[in-house]
Amino acid sequence: MVPQHMELQKKLKVENFAEWFEQTTLHAMIYDYRFPVKGCGVWPGYGFKLRRNVLEVMRSLLDNSGHEECLFPLLIPRGLLEKEAEHVRSFQEEVFWVTMGGSSELGEKLALRPTSETAIMPMLKLWIRDYKDLPIKLYQVVSVFRYETKATHPMIRVREVTTFKEGHSAHATYEDAEKHVGEMVGLYKKFYEELCIPYIVSKRPNWDKFAGAICSIAFDTIMPDGRALQIGTVHHLGQNFSKPFDVKYLKPDGTHEYVWTTSYGISERVIAALIALHGDDRGLVIPPKVAPIQAVVIPIPYKGREGEVYEEAKKVYSELTSTGIRAIIDEDDEETPGSKFFKWELKGVPVRVEIGPRDIDRGVVTLVRRDTLERKSVARSELLTSFTALLDVLSNDMRSAAWKYLDERFYKVKSLDEAGELIKARRGIVEVPWCGRDECGSTLEDNTEARVLGSPLGAAAEKGKCISCDREASNSLRLAKTY
Repeated sequence: MVPQHMELQKKLKVENFAEWFEQTTLHAMIYDYRFPVKGCGVWPGYGFKLRRNVLEVMRSLLDNSGHEECLFPLLIPRGLLEKEAEHVRSFQEEVFWVTMGGSSELGEKLALRPTSETAIMPMLKLWIRDYKDLPIKLYQVVSVFRYETKATHPMIRVREVTTFKEGHSAHATYEDAEKHVGEMVGLYKKFYEELCIPYIVSKRPNWDKFAGAICSIAFDTIMPDGRALQIGTVHHLGQNFSKPFDVKYLKPDGTHEYVWTTSYGISERVIAALIALHGDDRGLVIPPKVAPIQAVVIPIPYKGREGEVYEEAKKVYSELTSTGIRAIIDEDDEETPGSKFFKWELKGVPVRVEIGPRDIDRGVVTLVRRDTLERKSVARSELLTSFTALLDVLSNDMRSAAWKYLDERFYKVKSLDEAGELIKARRGIVEVPWCGRDECGSTLEDNTEARVLGSPLGAAAEKGKCISCDREASNSLRLAKTY
């Protein structure tokens, strides 16, 4: 019988990305999509560690920027969800409703939260009294539920979003809320850089911004199949939620004013992007910062010297773990070294540490980096220094390779035909001159069978003619096939 990790190599990432992604995450024990409810997946132990490490990067950034982690209820009464009319209209076909309690019908339907603005606002009304209580910055990591009617995809298009980090803030002025939006865009940039994920940042078009927002900013990246994936959003909500929920504060002059709010979120799409962008036909390639296991020590015994090799491997393992490196030792004597190599390459462990009799005789260990499979012998006495330096090099190289991949698939064109051809071939993201009118943007979506991602932030006026109506361009639009 051929081991699963050997079979996996026959499923090429570029030729059939969807199959590669599902099989890789399954066999590497990252995400199991075989749960008997469509659109719902399970995080096994190894995948849960990766998820936790990714979220800890975000938690650290938010905690250090004055946020507090909270937890709000899953159930939202229908009356609360309907308070912001535009908001509920956008979700009305996606909401899961709880209508029964035991055998009794509920007096009011309860929604499984699709997002939490309408759950948080009633509590802010209770917590905010005067200007001294502002700003409030909070976040939670929870499941949200969307009745996804399109074809589902593991982590990318699901009905239970299990890793929904949503942040919310309330401010005394429009300007303070606007400043916070900029700060959160900057925070998200740091987050993606830590994960070696490249991105473009765009202001969403008016016809496709978050329901209830006055401005939406989105982060997108490009997946191996050429489609764009939205991996994060930041929204300026203005007073569109504070007014229907009557959330006011007392100003220093004794008058009352509605607060200004923002929200910003990520989901497991971030982990999907991390897996998709860095992985290869052997399996996962995980950035060291978030890798569940950063090093696997593999003894390579030789007849008559088995005890010596295993003893040295244990010493190396102890030395690595004593400094906080997440390491394991694979002492399974029923597997060949080659089979172990395949197993840990599939799981994306950044560095493999090999120890055999020749290494011991020479006073070295062999380090093999997962991204390039390059081998390097380093002095045993310099193991920790060499290993730490290699993690830094590996991270920087992964980041550079990912940005190169995105840059090579981002096109600026001035012809509708050229834009259409690139999009049809799923070559990546196309940026075109635009007059700034919504109707032209919508027409571009129809003519190219793509989705508008938005406009560049703070961009100067684009030179040339709008490729939709031939008027003078005042900005640009980015289009791509999306999930």
